[in-house]
Amino acid sequence: MKLKPIVFLALSGGVDSAVSAYLLQRQGYDVRAVFMKNWTGTHANLAGECQWVRERDDAKAVAKRLKIPFQVWDFERAYHRWVVDDFFRQYARGRTPNPDVRCNQYVKIPLFLKRALDQGADFIATGHYARVRLVGSKYHLLSGADPLKDQSYFLYTLNQNQLKHLLFPVGELTKLEVRRLANKIKSPVATKPDSQGICFIGEVKVVDFLRTRLQEKPGLIVNRQGKVLGQHKGLAFYTLGQREGLGLANGPWYIIGRRWRQNKLIVGSLTEQKFLLAKKCLVNKLHWSTGQPPALPGTFWVRHRYRHPVFAARLSQRGRSLVVNFTSPQRAITPGQSAVFYRRTKQGLVVVGGGVIDKVEKSGFLW
Repeated sequence: MKLKPIVFLALSGGVDSAVSAYLLQRQGYDVRAVFMKNWTGTHANLAGECQWVRERDDAKAVAKRLKIPFQVWDFERAYHRWVVDDFFRQYARGRTPNPDVRCNQYVKIPLFLKRALDQGADFIATGHYARVRLVGSKYHLLSGADPLKDQSYFLYTLNQNQLKHLLFPVGELTKLEVRRLANKIKSPVATKPDSQGICFIGEVKVVDFLRTRLQEKPGLIVNRQGKVLGQHKGLAFYTLGQREGLGLANGPWYIIGRRWRQNKLIVGSLTEQKFLLAKKCLVNKLHWSTGQPPALPGTFWVRHRYRHPVFAARLSQRGRSLVVNFTSPQRAITPGQSAVFYRRTKQGLVVVGGGVIDKVEKSGFLW
């Protein structure tokens, strides 16, 4: 007879999943730790390549201290196919994808869940700052209790069957509380800094990663009047609103547009930020968290990039896409990023659904 519910935890080697393991034990679960090997980063010319072996060893040390079983599951082939290949494909098209969303949609949640269930799991858990609530017969995805760390944006593609089996142990905590708890229990990774960079790939600049596959195609950087200010390395290596890495004098300069046929990158000064503003975008590849779209048209809270505040917007159907019409102009709405739709409740923001930004409707310079 099974005495405790079994949960397979994605133990990454970071502090959030380490504290998650401890909390699950305290809550009475039979915890099994799994390190997901999704990227080995062997490119010789990739600065700051992923130290996956170090991450695995850190995760193993956490599991050992808590006396829980530890395994390594290899999903690298799927990660290459669904996340990395798409990453390069979208940038080559001049779009700015979000690999964290793709990873959760195609690898980290579905493949991990299937394998865990096959091995007898009742649940899977991750260190995401998010929450799941059963309301009536539907599972709702909520924002994390810490508004500065909320990661529900990356999880909007989850379906009802996945939410049913998901636990987010640190979702009710702030990052500060997680750090304090990690120190209190003397976790081996208590003082380890948060990871930055691309999901599972690690501390690497996007432009350096892109150069491993995409060829440079130099062209001119110009201002709105067409005056040449410098030279870019290829339009695919830049994104709307970008300030760093332009190598221009008398700045700051911000990317406000491009001309593909002329291979020109258009920049504007601090006083020309209005050319980054837009109120309306078209969103496709829609996903609704409950499985059914809400009544439309309707007004919802929308986040159009991670860590960006939510703003009110009117959603309406246009064919298979959705028109998102913000009540106030938004800065640097970027094709390829996700737009996530929320409702406000007393418990926090509830994810209604989301999709991928396809087009931005605005005057001035287009992206």
